[in-house]
Amino acid sequence: MKPEVEVTIRGDSDVVAARQAGRSLAAELPFTSTELTFIATAISEVARNILQYAGTGTVWCRLVENGDRSGIEVEAVDRGPGIVDTEQALKPGFSTGGSLGLGLSGAKNLMDEFTLWSQVGEGTRVTMRKWARRSTLAERARELI
Repeated sequence: MKPEVEVTIRGDSDVVAARQAGRSLAAELPFTSTELTFIATAISEVARNILQYAGTGTVWCRLVENGDRSGIEVEAVDRGPGIVDTEQALKPGFSTGGSLGLGLSGAKNLMDEFTLWSQVGEGTRVTMRKWARRSTLAERARELI
């Protein structure tokens, strides 16, 4: 198991690579196929934002633990123009790029935890986490059979 992957975002193929790498990493945990799709979609959204607004940046996906929980953390960082109003940027339908405005708000809704930091002229950092469901003792036993 590789606990962390890093993808530099410079083009559309890098967005796809980040999505696939994050999904593959998350698949090492007991996520449902629907949850894996949510994770991959959220990664796509933040990676596309990097490409559209900053031109380049980095997405890290790492396995994390918090007590008896395990999950995936995705961190997307750029040194682009930054976001003037982060509260507004997280509202569904808000867009400065002519899109449907579902990128950040959509990613936030797909994940369990979501933080956004941005400073005009310095860039943006999105950190989001999805926690794997806890398997019951009976489920663990079935996995071993």
